[in-house]
Amino acid sequence: MFSNSGVAATLPPLYVQDDNPNPTVYAKFFTPDSNWTWFITEGGPEGDHFLFFGYVIGFEEEWGYSALSDLESVSGPWNLPIERDLHFSPGPWSEVIARFRKEHGEQELNPLLSFLFGREKAN
Repeated sequence: MFSNSGVAATLPPLYVQDDNPNPTVYAKFFTPDSNWTWFITEGGPEGDHFLFFGYVIGFEEEWGYSALSDLESVSGPWNLPIERDLHFSPGPWSEVIARFRKEHGEQELNPLLSFLFGREKAN
């Protein structure tokens, strides 16, 4: 699924955007049968796994790491797999999250504060 999508080749290596308060989001994954979304900013091999780093919206919202193998093995309540949003336009985090919240009719949070607070907790 993701292995063949070419997304790994478009991502910067892990940790290169650590000091960027408004990192570029390169890919978006989502569950078509639930409300989970992953905004991916970096990715790379770590040991035996390929890890993504980005912002996850699920039960909570937080910055963190997701293993490719985990994303490929889980599905939503109707057993639909996680998909890559092929219509997603990469861009700065602040623009991507503002666009997402507007599309979903949500109140916009301060995305830069969210990034700074969440990135500290993930490290």
